[in-house]
Amino acid sequence: MSQSFPALMSPGRIGPMELRNRVVLPAMDMNVSEDGVIEEREIAHYAARAAGGAGLVITGACAIAFPHGAASTKEPGLSEDRFVPGLRALADAVHAAGAKLCVQSTHHGKVARVDTANDRPLLAPSPPTGGYDMSALVDSTPDELRRMASATAGKQATYREMTHDDIAWLVDTWADAAERVARAGADAIEVHVAHGYILGVFLNRRDNRRTDEYGGPLANRARLACEVVRAVKDRVGDRLAVLVRLAGEEYGEDGGLTLDEAVEASVLLEAAGADAIHVTGWGRNPFDNFTDGPLPAQVGAYLDNAAAVRARVGVPVIAVGRVLPEVAEEAIAAGRVDFAAMGRQLLADPELPNKLRDGRAEQVRPCINCYLCVAENFFDDTPFCAVNPALGNETLLPLRPVSATKHVVVVGAGPAGLETARLLAERGHRVTVVDKSDRLGGTLWFSALTTPDNERLLRWHEAEVARLGIAVRLRTGATVESVRALRPDHVVVATGAVRPRPDLPGGDLPHVHTGDTLRALLLGTATAGEGGAVLRTLGRLGRASGVTRSPEAVRRLTRRFLPVGKDVVVVGGSLVGLELAEFLAERGRRVTLLHEGRQLGLPMAMPRRWTAVKAAAGHGVDIHRQAVVTRITGSAVEWTEGERSFSAPADLVVHADGTCAGSPLADDLRNAGFAVDVVGDAVDVGYIHGAVHSAWEVATVL
Repeated sequence: MSQSFPALMSPGRIGPMELRNRVVLPAMDMNVSEDGVIEEREIAHYAARAAGGAGLVITGACAIAFPHGAASTKEPGLSEDRFVPGLRALADAVHAAGAKLCVQSTHHGKVARVDTANDRPLLAPSPPTGGYDMSALVDSTPDELRRMASATAGKQATYREMTHDDIAWLVDTWADAAERVARAGADAIEVHVAHGYILGVFLNRRDNRRTDEYGGPLANRARLACEVVRAVKDRVGDRLAVLVRLAGEEYGEDGGLTLDEAVEASVLLEAAGADAIHVTGWGRNPFDNFTDGPLPAQVGAYLDNAAAVRARVGVPVIAVGRVLPEVAEEAIAAGRVDFAAMGRQLLADPELPNKLRDGRAEQVRPCINCYLCVAENFFDDTPFCAVNPALGNETLLPLRPVSATKHVVVVGAGPAGLETARLLAERGHRVTVVDKSDRLGGTLWFSALTTPDNERLLRWHEAEVARLGIAVRLRTGATVESVRALRPDHVVVATGAVRPRPDLPGGDLPHVHTGDTLRALLLGTATAGEGGAVLRTLGRLGRASGVTRSPEAVRRLTRRFLPVGKDVVVVGGSLVGLELAEFLAERGRRVTLLHEGRQLGLPMAMPRRWTAVKAAAGHGVDIHRQAVVTRITGSAVEWTEGERSFSAPADLVVHADGTCAGSPLADDLRNAGFAVDVVGDAVDVGYIHGAVHSAWEVATVL
């Protein structure tokens, strides 16, 4: 029976604004405006989330003094009347879909990249001291570094301490921007007081070392934000609700805003006229703790902080920070918060609120927390989503029904095969999925061991297969003859990548494994050449008992019992090898990670990659870059780094390198006269993102 969400779906109110439910789309920068003007592509994005049922849609950051104080020339501007028509068109589209529109307003201050690119000094409360620890950039590619630098034209920032005239200008400019938002027909304005932008840096002791009335005690540091809120409220009255986005806590450096200070600031901001407080968080070094804030990895990361604010203010509080629907329902029902903002989740599935309202929670496509979307902001580029190719290209939906139904056989039940089957069935084709395994998921099942968020995607696909009535034949190998027996009109091959054993001395020893052989051992299907007798027997027992049916169960079990020796060497430090090394180290193994390249964690999105490398090292993984493995023995792995030779003990060796695309079955089927497409890693190794996007390229036109 599907879960219900009565509290989350109940109407709510913020100031003069009535909302149909408690679901909020928080600001997620799309970077598609043209010289500050909102264009159709951006309108379509927000309108899709409004049509999907969100009660309140908040735009990405809009620059009050555009282009001054802007982080991108692609963000919307609020500084001139020429921006009003685009804002009005956006408001009309959001209203037509039944939602309310809030425009987020900001001046980016010391992170205003457009100012740096144009040789303007960055406004700051005080001259900055120190700088970021940028050591994580060793794991960014030269192309990524070039793209990041291009946002500031490769120039170094300079700074100007704000004078009282600057402060007066900022307050007036913010009020003028609010007037334009009101004239555009929006319902609310959000004043940004977080994330290192100008009002946020005035608020914390680390950045604000002033000795005048805008520095020192918290009341002084909050003075500028309160003056802005008061000026905005005075200008727009009850024409707009006034929201304030505030960090409940800052992470990673001494002197950052504390929760007690954030609560005190919230009280002051309410007194200044704020109609709601939107509690976020900020990791002060984006190269070190971006996944602490503003885009946390932890579910419900800021919920306790939001509840602490809620206990002290009389206006509604919005919680953000991976607030999943079930977490939001519990918190709102308990009165801990009033609204729930779901950013990345609404990028993954804009229909989330409608599905919750209609009792279809199991149909919500989950965000897998991969950070691909938000990583694009480092490059001043447009976000894309691993699981929703329609993000940024809303014209892909609705799916076009087929003109003539075909029987399509999909070979492979991994992420590419399942997504292909789902899309084809949604469009009206009859679909049969065949896979040699005894369960759905393929590499998605295996990846869920080290990346629990992937299990949510797997369960969603399982539910969609059942809902759509897709025929599934497991434990079924695919050959030309077996496919012919199914009499398909079309075949899609989604058999995944090829993971060969290492081609070096000792690569064929029984304690040397690839991802495929490890999966076979866990599933209890390993052959005599795929591991020792003990591991094969344990795998079969786990399969027979059902213990290894669930990735979550395997994760729990392996924390107590993991039948491998203490010393493990993982060869290959890309996405799979890095995550596997951390997984094993968490379970008490002494792990050595050998990577032939320079950058670890490719092709993870940068923020997740930086965190994964840091976490692996924190768990004690001994990481070696530019390491060339020369030999594997029965008890060790030998390698070189330049002219030096090394060795590490190894009871288990995992070869997580050399993965390549390959689909010989597709060639055989074509030669036999079948119409064939190939998707996923079988055509190009791209992991979940590549699997899903390639599935859409084929299944939306077949």
